[in-house]
Amino acid sequence: MGTTTETMRAVRVHAFGGPEQLLYEEVPRPAAGAGEVLVRVHAAGVNPPDRYARQGFTNIPEAMRPAWPLPFTPGTDISGVVAALGAGVTGWRVGDEVFGLVDFPGGRASAYAEYVVSPAAHLARKPAALGHVEAAAVPMAGLTAYQFVFEHLRLGDAQGATVLVNGAGGGVGHFAVQLARAAGAAQVVAVASGRHERFLEDLGADRFVDYTRTAVEDAVREEVDVLIDAVGGPDAHRLLPALRRGGHLAPVFLGDYAPHRAAALGITVAGWQVRSNGAHLTELARLADTGRLRVGIDTVFPLHEASDAHLHAERGHLQGKIVLQVAQAPYPDR
Repeated sequence: MGTTTETMRAVRVHAFGGPEQLLYEEVPRPAAGAGEVLVRVHAAGVNPPDRYARQGFTNIPEAMRPAWPLPFTPGTDISGVVAALGAGVTGWRVGDEVFGLVDFPGGRASAYAEYVVSPAAHLARKPAALGHVEAAAVPMAGLTAYQFVFEHLRLGDAQGATVLVNGAGGGVGHFAVQLARAAGAAQVVAVASGRHERFLEDLGADRFVDYTRTAVEDAVREEVDVLIDAVGGPDAHRLLPALRRGGHLAPVFLGDYAPHRAAALGITVAGWQVRSNGAHLTELARLADTGRLRVGIDTVFPLHEASDAHLHAERGHLQGKIVLQVAQAPYPDR
């Protein structure tokens, strides 16, 4: 990736810290290199790793923290229109509507901006059924759920399973509920606070547990084959009694799952890192276009209010995703 003499508006972090460190400013516009696509961004999704980077990865033990030079533009999830093609790129044309999880993990996608450069293979054609704001909400959370359900847990090969999704109202959770259903789960149990009940039932959950009223381990005992935990935390091991012997607990975030206790109960605990994959996004787009995948939007903020978006995210209890609208009015499609 290179830069041009042209400029654009973007959000950058010059010092690690709180949401106030997200500054809206003018920066050089990137240029697509070999194998890359320049995308004019219509909307950018907000994800937990964006906040971790802004904070300097203080949630990770110091010895394991990635080096993250300042300043930088956060963000990985985009929906927009192809503006230019780098050398050797085939399969895309200027004007194509695309969405993607850009260069994750390990990259520096810089999605909170008017333009972003992406490896061509990390993009997929935007679902016709979704606008850019909805499409930008899909990539990281949708791919996390898709790769857990179909690639790692292989629920499509084990139809008839009972699946519990903890944190079902959030980004990964609400996609996991729908994808477990699409994979042929016999029963999907959704765990969230009471305000999400109708939302999750509409998405296909068979049972709902309001954790603010009933502990999960009291409501569901040794009934679950697969538990996808989109919450984690120091007391995550409380979920173990919900699983049958031989069950699988799949954490999305870090948590204390009491590995010795889990092993004694015959429960496997393993999670995986989401990664950019245009082919998987194409499958998510197909599900969206056939009405089998809906996108929950919690709140939309304009790009220049990215600090407010992060503050809102840190309060938690989201229903679906937070998205940044990159233009005050939608860009023309061409």
